[in-house]
Amino acid sequence: MNAPRLLRDRIDSFPTDNVAGYGVRPGRTSPFGATLVPGGVNFAVYAGNATSVSVVLYKLGENDPIAEIAIPTDYRVGRVWAITVFGLEYEDLEYGFRVYGPENPDINDRYDPTVVLSDPYAKVLGGREEWGKLPDYDRKYQHRARLAFEDFDWEGDRPLRLPTEDLVVYEAHVRGFTRHPSSGVANPGTYAGLVEKIPYLQRLGVNCIELLPVFEFDEFGNSRLNPETGELLLNYWGYNTVGFFAPKAGYAATSRFGMQGDEFKNMVKALHAAGIEVMLDVVFNHTAEGNELGPSISFRGLDNQTYYMMTPDGYYWNFSGTGNTVNSNNPITRDFIVSCLRYWASEYHIDGFRFDLAAVLDRDENGVPLANPPLIQALA
Repeated sequence: MNAPRLLRDRIDSFPTDNVAGYGVRPGRTSPFGATLVPGGVNFAVYAGNATSVSVVLYKLGENDPIAEIAIPTDYRVGRVWAITVFGLEYEDLEYGFRVYGPENPDINDRYDPTVVLSDPYAKVLGGREEWGKLPDYDRKYQHRARLAFEDFDWEGDRPLRLPTEDLVVYEAHVRGFTRHPSSGVANPGTYAGLVEKIPYLQRLGVNCIELLPVFEFDEFGNSRLNPETGELLLNYWGYNTVGFFAPKAGYAATSRFGMQGDEFKNMVKALHAAGIEVMLDVVFNHTAEGNELGPSISFRGLDNQTYYMMTPDGYYWNFSGTGNTVNSNNPITRDFIVSCLRYWASEYHIDGFRFDLAAVLDRDENGVPLANPPLIQALA
């Protein structure tokens, strides 16, 4: 009589508990981030010394959450909190994490449950869809994690694998390349606009384009007024990453539809079809969270001393010159970087990477250069 029920209990798509009105079950601890699974979404997050973690759910674009689902403590495995939530309208969903720390935190902990944290593994980020549009800072959750729907038709596209010694590399800023009216494109300052300039690149004899940072960043980060003109100066170059797995939405003509990923892939496919490789300038030595005075966006509130190099007295080592330094040879952080590169190579068909301030990537947690850096070995 009990056989059917026992069978159903073993099926991952069957909820075992109810939290905040949603059917849930213990999640899969890998991969990190939010992943579509049969009947629901699996959320997995590394949260160090956290005492409690909640998944905060929003309807697309709304300020107030529709639900907050506390991950049961017995769903935790080691330092990973994982839960599968069923019945979500995931195409119209944004999510984040609320993390509580111990009552007596370590001097290098930065837990703050008043802040909803973005998912560092988010494949799409909302909040900065239109370049230069002043953000609504009354929104409590600025950089909003979303799910990606990876169903793009590559039509047989493959890496070109051109010999390195034969490359003619053209370095370009996605926005700057086509922003001026003289570029003559229909969608200036975008991935789509860059596609329109492929014949120009071919006439130059270019067979590889190296794009300045395209990982999601906040152009309003560290913005200031020009003292002479009063003009608001934005972070134009993008060397201050917010979301490492997410393409910059403000560079997409289709970002209002959440299609920046597909637009980027179409650009890569078109370049490959023209015999042009695509390399990315990537920034893993620091993040947009800055020093001890900077904002908590994701890493800081999840596990500050895993992701960053910290001094014994609670400050950030600043070997990058930008406020913080990524603790890149910690096993968790190292896996994050390698997973990110694999994702861009496999999901976006990127041909290669240029590492900004690469010397930082060979250091231990105190900034001392390592003889055999684990991250460099993993990249090799």
